[in-house]
Amino acid sequence: MQYLRQQHPEVLAQIAQSASPEVKQIISQNVQGLVGMLPSGDFNIKVTTDRENLAHLLASAMMTGYFLCQMEKRMDLEESLAESSPLNNHSLKEDSPES
Repeated sequence: MQYLRQQHPEVLAQIAQSASPEVKQIISQNVQGLVGMLPSGDFNIKVTTDRENLAHLLASAMMTGYFLCQMEKRMDLEESLAESSPLNNHSLKEDSPES
């Protein structure tokens, strides 16, 4: 929690901008699920909390975002490795004396 309090708003904004639209949507759904969300067109919604609970909610959303971004990076790396693997196997077959 102390770490979050020490961060400048610009740093947090930059981190938020680097997240993919999918990650942002998942975080939004997660926060809405935690807070409880009704359609704003039909209801006058007000959520009241204290600073500590809001800080916990922010920390949870940030950890979820970090986890999802890491999973996206891992997925991209695995896809990249899978794409390069057939090329490597193909070139090895061409170099072998049996071909």
